[in-house]
Amino acid sequence: MTESHPKITKAVIPAAGLGTRFLPATKATPKEMLPVVDKPAIQYVVEEAVAAGLDDVLMITGRNKRPLEDHFDRNYELESALAKKGDESRLAKVQESSDLATMHYVRQGDPRGLGHAVLCAAPHVGREPFAVLLGDDLIDPRDPLLARMVEIQERHGGSVIALMEVAPEQIHLYGCAAVEATSEGDVVKVTDLVEKPEAADAPSNYAIIGRYVLDPHVFDILRKTEPGRGGEIQLTDALQQLAADEKIGGPVHGVVFKGRRYDTGDRGDYLRAIVRLACEREDLGPDFKAWLRSYVTEEM
Repeated sequence: MTESHPKITKAVIPAAGLGTRFLPATKATPKEMLPVVDKPAIQYVVEEAVAAGLDDVLMITGRNKRPLEDHFDRNYELESALAKKGDESRLAKVQESSDLATMHYVRQGDPRGLGHAVLCAAPHVGREPFAVLLGDDLIDPRDPLLARMVEIQERHGGSVIALMEVAPEQIHLYGCAAVEATSEGDVVKVTDLVEKPEAADAPSNYAIIGRYVLDPHVFDILRKTEPGRGGEIQLTDALQQLAADEKIGGPVHGVVFKGRRYDTGDRGDYLRAIVRLACEREDLGPDFKAWLRSYVTEEM
């Protein structure tokens, strides 16, 4: 008989970063609010959490992040204006974001790294397992990565991280996992973690991407974790301790993701994400792809 573990209902989304790679656009606008086609990037992330059954969402924010709260709140003036015009389609789109989930917010204060941002969620999460979704990684809704991670955590307990194979020359950009195979093709056992190693020192080419399902014991470790690489409290360091000693908070597994992922934290990848998503839209795709083909042909 399979051991039963607590059902996961809470998601944490760190959103306190300054977005310096997108200046000057992010001087007064949070990077999470930059549009990906016609929705802000952060809405895709919240929708992903909700699709995986997590309807209690805590956003870790900082200064100048008020637009995030406004976006997921009601805008009665705008809704009234659209209703009077009889514009039901746009009214539904406006109301969609405020009806998605039960939203909560807490400020991080000092930007002391991802580990510190996650630790800020401790009072809200309590002693339940929870998910962490980073806003720079958009996962295509047709590839339900988070739902698979939740399934693995609820079956095995402990923590689950999302992994993706990358080229050796790219591994220094990511946290990296040493792994052992399991009986399931897309699931591995994580035995060690290294934050942004050089290619020669990397234990594998499995990179950690921005999805985690964590055992609450991670908070106990983060409270004692000293600043690491970059002078920040690294979540990878805490996960490394969990992987090294299962008695602390259960095993650490990895789900190897081979689906569609859009990196909106890089300007080039952000533009590519918009083009790919726009091309796949029924309402935009046909005309946009025809124009794109014409433009590319003219530029060659």
